[in-house]
Amino acid sequence: MPLTPKQAPLEKENLHPRNAHRQGYDFEQLIKTNPGLRPFVKLNQYNIESINFSDAEAVKMLNKSLLKQFYGVNDWDIPEGYLCPPIPGRADYIHYVADLLSENNKGNVPTGKSIKVLDIGTGANCIYPVIGSSVYGWQFVGTDIDPIAIRSAKDIVAANSHLKSNVLLRQQTNKHNIFKGIIIQDEGFDATICNPPFHASLQEAQLATINKWNKLKTGGQPQTALNFGGQKKELWYHGGEAAFIKLIIEQSALVAKQCLWFTTLVSKKDTLQGVYKALKKVAANDVRTISMSQGQKVSRIVAWTFLNETERTEWADTWWHKA
Repeated sequence: MPLTPKQAPLEKENLHPRNAHRQGYDFEQLIKTNPGLRPFVKLNQYNIESINFSDAEAVKMLNKSLLKQFYGVNDWDIPEGYLCPPIPGRADYIHYVADLLSENNKGNVPTGKSIKVLDIGTGANCIYPVIGSSVYGWQFVGTDIDPIAIRSAKDIVAANSHLKSNVLLRQQTNKHNIFKGIIIQDEGFDATICNPPFHASLQEAQLATINKWNKLKTGGQPQTALNFGGQKKELWYHGGEAAFIKLIIEQSALVAKQCLWFTTLVSKKDTLQGVYKALKKVAANDVRTISMSQGQKVSRIVAWTFLNETERTEWADTWWHKA
């Protein structure tokens, strides 16, 4: 018997205008799409249907439902303990990258296989290639240093026919390299994307989780488990997101003419000063900062290119408008 909430979720106006999740979660429809979600849906303290977001299995089932309903992904799973990302925020990143690319396409988002995107640290969930190829028909190369993550991502692609011709996975075998060993000679990408590990250690990640749950006033013992899961390589890196993004920026200069736009998420506002300093050092031609917010979380995308306006126009004319 369906639950009857007294109040529908409010529109999430902070999400991108094209984001399919602006209206919140329609659990009645999501349960129809994936009946396995039903046991996890309860009325919350505001008498609105929801799930327990501290329950990893509930979050995974919600993701399965969203991916099936909105992105045509009928078979999606991840190994236990791996990052199970919140779909609306990941979709936002893709839509903002689409806006960036539209600048060289007379304001229209370029779609189809002529657009090629590199996802740095695609993870076991393969979420950015799934969303980007499903919504815009783009081609993706997903890369990760974790062989289990690569295997999982390959399984997701193999299980969904519309992803097979659009998503390729490549394992990075050297932890010190971002692009070397991944981008091959004469290969070009219209955008690179990355959701970098933003904690500097496991302890920092656990402390952030405890603080998060205390703010949400969950009651009882403070949560120490990470509600969206995640392995070491997904969540923390020596030096945190600042060090990882600095590495991306330094190494982007080595493939400066092989990518139209490099982008990365920046979770911490304090990271920005170092990011801008690093971009100045490598002489990026243009730098953009795009604000994003999902619920209580505020973040931003930093994008940069080494190509001037003329070169960007030539890039689009050469690669996007082939007969």
